[in-house]
Amino acid sequence: MAAERDRSLRPWVPLALEEGLAAFAMVIICAISLANVVVRYATDASFAFTEEFSVFLLVFMALFGAAVAFARDEHIRIGFFQQRLPGRLRWAATVVTFLATLAVFALIIRYGAAFAYQEWRWESTSPGLGLPNWIYSVWLPLGAVVIISRVLGRFVRQLRQGTPD
Repeated sequence: MAAERDRSLRPWVPLALEEGLAAFAMVIICAISLANVVVRYATDASFAFTEEFSVFLLVFMALFGAAVAFARDEHIRIGFFQQRLPGRLRWAATVVTFLATLAVFALIIRYGAAFAYQEWRWESTSPGLGLPNWIYSVWLPLGAVVIISRVLGRFVRQLRQGTPD
């Protein structure tokens, strides 16, 4: 019975994809930053693309890392008051938190998609490398979609656990 209950509380889709993408972004950030430092000290020049890619990869890593944190119910929050509430009020606070999270990331999807579309439509390019900006900005709404799917999955698992008395 306990093993079955533990299985029902795990995410349907393994977190390995998001964990791998976030870790890969971190590795690339470290590699290009190290390479830039070495080249700068050896030649008094620097790679032009490092800042552009590093900022993009940092946002990418944050989005996919946040998806993992939401799926594990380890996201940043202040639990001091919620932990001291009686069962039903604690559950109500959980529902309010769930709805607020959905609202915020739905807005990120809406405005992030509009921003990426405008970047594509106006053929805006990055100042460092001249790449299309939409390549960077399209990941904002896509990451928010992944986060919402993980938040929904976590909430379904919490519902399966049952509401507190």
